[in-house]
Amino acid sequence: MKRTEREIVLVLDFGSQYVQLLAQRVRENQTYCEIVPCDISVEELASRAPIGIILSGGPSSVNDSDAPKVDPRIFKLGVPVLGVCYGMQATCAALGATVERAERREYGPAESTLTSEGKECALFAGIGSPTRVWASHGDQVAALPPGFVVLASTPTCPNAAVQCSEANFYGVQFHPEVVHSVEGGKIIANFVGSICGSSRSWTPKNFVETAIASIRARVGEDRVVCGLSGGVDSTVVAALVSRAIGSRLTCIFVDNGMMRKNEIEDVENAFRDNFDFNLVVARAENRFLDALAGISDPQEKRKIIGKTFIDVFSEEAKKIDGAKFLAQGTIYPDVIESGGKKGGQAAVIKLHHNVGGLPDDLEFELIEPLRELFKSDVRRVGVELGLPEEFVWRHPFPGPGLAVRCLGEVTRERLASLRAADAIVVEEIKRAGLYRETSQAFAVLTPARSVGVMGDGRTYDSAVAVRCVSTTDFMTADWSRLPYDVLAVISSRIINEVPGVNRVVYDISSKPPATIEWE
Repeated sequence: MKRTEREIVLVLDFGSQYVQLLAQRVRENQTYCEIVPCDISVEELASRAPIGIILSGGPSSVNDSDAPKVDPRIFKLGVPVLGVCYGMQATCAALGATVERAERREYGPAESTLTSEGKECALFAGIGSPTRVWASHGDQVAALPPGFVVLASTPTCPNAAVQCSEANFYGVQFHPEVVHSVEGGKIIANFVGSICGSSRSWTPKNFVETAIASIRARVGEDRVVCGLSGGVDSTVVAALVSRAIGSRLTCIFVDNGMMRKNEIEDVENAFRDNFDFNLVVARAENRFLDALAGISDPQEKRKIIGKTFIDVFSEEAKKIDGAKFLAQGTIYPDVIESGGKKGGQAAVIKLHHNVGGLPDDLEFELIEPLRELFKSDVRRVGVELGLPEEFVWRHPFPGPGLAVRCLGEVTRERLASLRAADAIVVEEIKRAGLYRETSQAFAVLTPARSVGVMGDGRTYDSAVAVRCVSTTDFMTADWSRLPYDVLAVISSRIINEVPGVNRVVYDISSKPPATIEWE
C-alpha cells in the first residue's frame, strides 16, 4: 500500500452513514484513500494533489439554509470528481441545477437503466442495464445545469446518474458503495482506475515494506512496548514492530479479568510459539473489577476500563529499561467512532480505550502503523506478513472485553455466566463450519429476567442474547442467517449448562441502526 502524493483519492464527508464504505471501496482497488471534512478548503485539497475526489452522501437537503455546500472551485482543480447522492445534488445545485423534493421518495432497491450516453461512459463500462442499485433520498435533481447529460434513470428518478465533461464531474443518485448495489463495486473501480488513472500501487507488500522501514528509522536503537490483546490489530502491529527491531520489542498483555474462556492461556501459548519477542502478562483482574463495582452505565464502564488499562499498562511498561515508544493497534474506525479528526461529520459513537484516553503526560511516543487502515486492510497486511490463519481471521473482540457484553453491573458471577455462554456460541459456530462465514459471533448477558420452568419448578432467571453478524467492513453489518438446528443447539446448551439462565434470544438487528456490540 505504497502512498505517493499523486496516488490518493479524497472523500469529502457530508455526513453519510456510508462514508467509510466509500473509502474502503477505493482502497479495495489498491488505491490509497482518506476521508476529509466537507468544508476543507480548495487550497488544502489542491495541496494534497489527489488523483480523484468523491463527494459523499449526507442527511441534509441542499435547500436547507444550513446545508453544507460544494465549492465550485473544486471543479477547476483538473481532477475527476464523483458525487454520490447528496454529493451529486449539492454539485448540481452549485452549478445551477434545480433540486426539489421528489413526488415519490426512493429508499431501498431500485432498477437503474443506462441511457445511450451512459452506455458509452467510462463510469459504467461493463455495467448491466438495468442493474439493481441502492437508493436513499427524498430530493432529486429536477433540471440539469448547462453542459450536463443524463447517464441513467430509475422508474422514479429520471436523473439517477449524470455527467458534465467540462467540470470533469460524474454524479450518481444511488449508493454504489453498499453491497446492495449489485455492480456498485465495478462503478467505483471504473472511477478509480479508468477515470482517475490510478496505478493501483497501494498493495499490502508495499505497505509492509514502508511500515517496517518507517518504524526502524523512527525507533533507532531504542526499545518499544506494545499493548497486545490477541486480536488481529495488535497482532499485526506486534509483527510489524518485531520485523523492524526484533528482540527490542516487549509486548504487554493486560489480564483485566474480562477475557473469554481460556483466553490468557491461549494467548500466551500462541504468541510464544509463533513470535520472537518478550511477552509480559499483567494480572489485574481484582483491580479492574473493584473499579467497576456498582457501575452499570456503558460509557462510564468504558472510561473506567480505559483509565485502569492505561494505569496498569504504564506501570508494567516503566519496568522495561530503555523503553521510549508505545505501539498499539489503533485502526481507522477506532479514530472515527471516537470522534477523531478524520471526517468532518464524525460523531462519538462509543469510546475506544486506545484512542483519546491516553494521559497528557504520557511518557512514551506513540507508534500506530495501522491508524489509517480498515479491518479488511489489516487482515490483508496480516496475510502478507505470513501470520497464522487463526490470528488473521479471528473474530474481533472489544478492548473492554466482556464488560460491554455484560449489560448492567459487571460482577464475577455474571462474568462467569457470560463467559460460559460465549464459549458455547463460538464452539457451535466452529463445529458447524460457520466461523469464517460469520464476522462476529458472541453472547450478551442481559439484565432482563423472565419466568421459566425447570424440573417442574418455577425459575426467574436471566436472558442471554446471541449476536452473529456478517460484514465485509464492520461499518455496516447484517445479522447472520444461521441454520435453525445450530441455533437450537446453542440455545439448549446455554440453558442447560449455564447456571442462572433460562432464556436465549437471537439478535436480528442490522448495523445501522444498531451497532454490532450492545454497549
